[in-house]
Amino acid sequence: MESENVRRHEALDARAQAQSSVAGAIEPPPERILVKEVNWLGDVVMSLPALRAIRRAWPRAHLGVLIKKELASFFDGAGWIDEVIPYAVGRGLSGFFDRRRIVGEIRSRRFDLGVLFPNSFESALWLTMAGVRRRAGFIADARGAMLTMKALPTSEAMTGHQVNYWLAMIRATGVADGWADDFAIDVHGPHRERMREWIAANRKRPGRPLFAIAPAAAYGPAKEWPAENYGALIDLIARREDAEVVLVGAPSERAKCEEVAAASKSGAMIAAGHTNIGELIAMLSLCDGFIGNDSGCMHIAGALEIPTVAIFGSTNPVRTGPMGPKTRVIYRKLECSPCLARTCRFGHYNCLTQIEPAELVDATIAMRASR
Repeated sequence: MESENVRRHEALDARAQAQSSVAGAIEPPPERILVKEVNWLGDVVMSLPALRAIRRAWPRAHLGVLIKKELASFFDGAGWIDEVIPYAVGRGLSGFFDRRRIVGEIRSRRFDLGVLFPNSFESALWLTMAGVRRRAGFIADARGAMLTMKALPTSEAMTGHQVNYWLAMIRATGVADGWADDFAIDVHGPHRERMREWIAANRKRPGRPLFAIAPAAAYGPAKEWPAENYGALIDLIARREDAEVVLVGAPSERAKCEEVAAASKSGAMIAAGHTNIGELIAMLSLCDGFIGNDSGCMHIAGALEIPTVAIFGSTNPVRTGPMGPKTRVIYRKLECSPCLARTCRFGHYNCLTQIEPAELVDATIAMRASR
């Protein structure tokens, strides 16, 4: 496990320190804080307000983030984090040794406060075995005995927007307090320049508006608008906005993007598989708008405050809708919605197929016009 990403600390913007009265309950004040981040890209975005609240509450502490290796570049531009510790856990015997290395890495850094964003037993076990003296988190997954600062999730945390879940946890455990709208994503300058060069080298119509589309979703087909609909959407964007499209996503989603590009007459650039998470953030920051499924890309686009239109099928936009002032959710609340299933038990996927490309373009144009 590589862990050399130690940085010179940079302060956040000068927002009022309203959470200091909550955090002041921790004595002695923590000098070295480790936050175990969540394991999905969209959840990382929604946990940002809680992470930023911890930094604001303890500006003099060393703040480290423990996060899966494939997500680590999310924080490449975040100078207010002192250290990013990426990790990977293999299968079988190699996974056993990986876990030993993770615990050793944590122990070697002598953190005196650990904050657990995931609810897993294993994340609490790692910090306990590493000797982190104070461990904060929600009681879940039979790990209560390993937490020294603990609370049960409130009804608001369980039913409101997911962003409030982690804010409720740090508030209830006395770690910090913060704001749900404190979700700014930091764009790494070198990534932005690299993506600017990639776009210039690959686009056919320089100078025209550029829209990002994320046609895949890791959860399953009940979150994915049909590929042929995305193909029609690309052509409609080209006609109505005289714009070009770049298809974004994870390397595993490249085949889906190729299918979508082939379904359109106008074609599209395909960035999926060419970017890590930090470069994806930079790519989206250069776009004039975004349309896509409920996905990590959607959450990034909304938090970057570019016009974002989100297509929701089986999931609940009240719980996991995009954050940001320039977002619009397109959602058909049928009798069976939200079912939260990976596949449609009726086989029709009407919650998705009833959404028309023109509705998405209309919403995007309206948001762009209001800027």
